[in-house]
Amino acid sequence: MRDRQSTPQPEPAPFEDLPPEAAPITRRTMTLGVSMLVTAILAALALVVPTPYAMRSPGPTEDTLAQDLIQIEGARTYESTGELRLTTVSVLGGPGYPMTAGQVIQGWLDPRRSVLPVEAIFPETTTQEEQQEVSQAEMVSSQESATAAALTELNYDVPAVLDVAGTEEGSGAAGLLEEGDVITEFQGEPVGTYADLIDGLAATEPGDTVTLGVRRGDRTLDVDITTTGNGERAVLGVFIDPRYDFPVDVSIEIENIGGPSAGTMFALGIIDKLTAEDEANGQVIAGTGTMSPEGTVGPIGGIEQKLYGAVRDGATWFLAPADNCDQVVGNVPDGLHVARVSTLAEARAAVEQIGRGHGADLPTCS
Repeated sequence: MRDRQSTPQPEPAPFEDLPPEAAPITRRTMTLGVSMLVTAILAALALVVPTPYAMRSPGPTEDTLAQDLIQIEGARTYESTGELRLTTVSVLGGPGYPMTAGQVIQGWLDPRRSVLPVEAIFPETTTQEEQQEVSQAEMVSSQESATAAALTELNYDVPAVLDVAGTEEGSGAAGLLEEGDVITEFQGEPVGTYADLIDGLAATEPGDTVTLGVRRGDRTLDVDITTTGNGERAVLGVFIDPRYDFPVDVSIEIENIGGPSAGTMFALGIIDKLTAEDEANGQVIAGTGTMSPEGTVGPIGGIEQKLYGAVRDGATWFLAPADNCDQVVGNVPDGLHVARVSTLAEARAAVEQIGRGHGADLPTCS
C-alpha cells in the first residue's frame, strides 16, 4: 500500500484580523447620503447654468507705431524707437453667448476682471451680430476722426463737407435743421473744415444766437440757432457727419478690434510717424480714449482692464482720459504710471515729456 500524504490545512484567522461588520443602514443615514448627492448635483449644475452677466477682461494691445498698422502716403514719414500701444477689453457673455455661474464666480475673484449685468454692456434689444456691426462702424469713424485731429494738430488744412446727421432733442437746432442739410457758413464766414465750425463756436457764448448758412437740396438757407451751454462752451445741438478730403493718405489696418476707444492712440501714432522727433524715444506707452475731430479726448469703458492689459504687455506709462480718472484711482497695477489727458495736444506733449525722461512731472489721476 502506498502511503497517503495529508494536505496541511490553513490555520484559522485570529479573531482580531476579521473584517468588521458593516454598520446597519438606517433611514437617517440614507437621507443624509441622498441629500449630499443631490446637493453635489445641484452645485455642479449651478456652475454650468447660463446667467444674465457679462465679464470684461484685459484684451490684447497693439503698437500703433508697428510698420504695418498705420500706413501713410503723400508725406514723409519717420521711424520711432518707442511703442504707442492702444488697449482693448475682451468681453465674455452677451446676447447669444451667456456666461455660466462658474465663470461669474471666477470673474468675481479676479481683480483684473469685472462682472456686470449684460444690459450694462449690451443694449437689451441688440443681438451679438448687431453689436459687432455697430462696433466696427465706430472703429471706422474713430479712425477718420483721429486722422482729422492728428493732421489738424500738425497744421494741415483738412477740408470737409459738414453733413447734418440729426439734432439733439430740446436744443436750439431741433426743428430747424434736418438730416441731410450741409453747413456751409457760420456767422457769414465760409465753413470749409470742421475746425472752422469749432473755432466759430469757441468765440460764442452759451445762449448767443448764431446764423448758419445751410444747403438743403437745391436751396440755400440762413438758419438762426440759439446755442445752449455745455460747461463753458456754446453748443448747437447738431450731430455732424463730416466727409473729409484728407491732404495726406492715411490708412489704418487692424483686425478683430472694434469701438471708438483707440482714437487717441491712432492720432498719436499718426503724429509720431509724420514728425522727425522720436517722441516716445524707446518708452512703451499705452493709452486709451476716444478722439473727436477737434482733438478732444473722450472717456471710455473698461479702463481698469486696459490698465492691466497695458502692464502685461510691457508698458510703463498709460495715458488716461481725464473723465475716467474716478475709475483709474485705486486700480493702477504696480509698475504702471498714469498721465491724465484731456486733449490731443496734451497727449502729444505727455508722450514727448515721457520720451525725454520727465514723465514724473505730468498730471495724474490721484
